[in-house]
Amino acid sequence: MYKVVGLWGSPKPSDIESFEKHYLEVHVPLARKVPHLRKLVLTRAESGLEGSAPPFHRVAELHFDNPEAFHRATETAQWRAMREDGGVLAERFGVTIQAVIGWERE
Repeated sequence: MYKVVGLWGSPKPSDIESFEKHYLEVHVPLARKVPHLRKLVLTRAESGLEGSAPPFHRVAELHFDNPEAFHRATETAQWRAMREDGGVLAERFGVTIQAVIGWERE
């Protein structure tokens, strides 16, 4: 699978509940509508290794069949809506979003 991995920074502790509500009720449904998306895997970090603070609050994996399917997805209104909402999350909650793209290998 070809995938995009989004790494979400942590909101302030006082914003976690509001961030989670928006993320799960608005952002994730937008992501699920992206054409050519084969699988969406969501992780909320509980801790880092050996009890350290996690470097990210959430990790999202968007799986596509190949680079072509991913690129077709990025040209759609659904992708743009999801990306715009990512900007809303960043602005409203002060979180960062980093992303990497590549092949999943076993």
